[in-house]
Amino acid sequence: MRDLASEFEAEREHLTMVAYRMLGSRAEAEDAVQETWLRYAAALATPQARAEVRDLRGWLTTATARLCLDVLRSARVRREAYPGEWLPEPIVSRLPGPAADGTHGFAPDPAERAAHTEQVGIALLTVLERLSPEQRVAFVLHDVFAVPFAEIATVLATTPAAARQLASRARRAVTADGPRQPADPAEHQRLVSAFLRAVESGEPERLLEILAPEVVFVGDGGGLFPTTRQPVVGAAKVARFALGVIRRAAWETENLRMRPVLVNGALGLQIEGDYRPGQPLHGVMWFATAGGRITAVYHQLNPEKLTRVPRIAHDEHRWLPQA
Repeated sequence: MRDLASEFEAEREHLTMVAYRMLGSRAEAEDAVQETWLRYAAALATPQARAEVRDLRGWLTTATARLCLDVLRSARVRREAYPGEWLPEPIVSRLPGPAADGTHGFAPDPAERAAHTEQVGIALLTVLERLSPEQRVAFVLHDVFAVPFAEIATVLATTPAAARQLASRARRAVTADGPRQPADPAEHQRLVSAFLRAVESGEPERLLEILAPEVVFVGDGGGLFPTTRQPVVGAAKVARFALGVIRRAAWETENLRMRPVLVNGALGLQIEGDYRPGQPLHGVMWFATAGGRITAVYHQLNPEKLTRVPRIAHDEHRWLPQA
């Protein structure tokens, strides 16, 4: 059992990346990986059974994908009844800098390392939410982790040709939603910095200069915090709505604190304060950028999806530096 455990731990980070990409939830990803361990330990408990598995990573990836597919199919029913828009759980960390523990401000858990080393883009995860469970599994396994369609077909209980078609449809849907390649980090920072300065100034004209004509604003309050129940589309509408969200937070929230953070490796914003007695406000905002404009703004306010986000100290209030 000790050898099995060592082999599995060597693959845990990879499996966490697979599961998080498919599920968009760190908690669900970790549960899926733990269930994979239980199945692995039971199925390969004897030396004979272990010897039959030549590609351990492939075996574990397939097992994890099957579990994720079951979760996605179940989650689809729950999300149909979800109040408002459903956004993924972001992985948030401090901006890079020296830390006492030598981690440069990044927590050392597998999901967070996955976000930085493999560029698990939060904007891409958001787009993947619109795919069917089968399309998402096929796309992630093939396009992200280069799993052959023959193996994907076993996960989906279909043929390799059908698995290829699912991945192709998913790819078209993702491409139609915007560029898959992440924006240049310097350009992304410039746009996010300009967005925050414009919001701070309260001037919608400054926002219009950096918003794409068809920019979209999506909020997820989980029915617990007020936000848009439907996406807001269009530069003028998003500018007014974004200004209203920040102003409302400033008016209705005491001890409002903001700081720039990394959201799945890309620059974003964390907001905290005391919304009502016994009801703290905790939000994370991230952005999609392309062509020198902001193409989407996402606002996660559901506290159930932010339980692992490090809190802002009460004496910390730092705005983005001038770009």
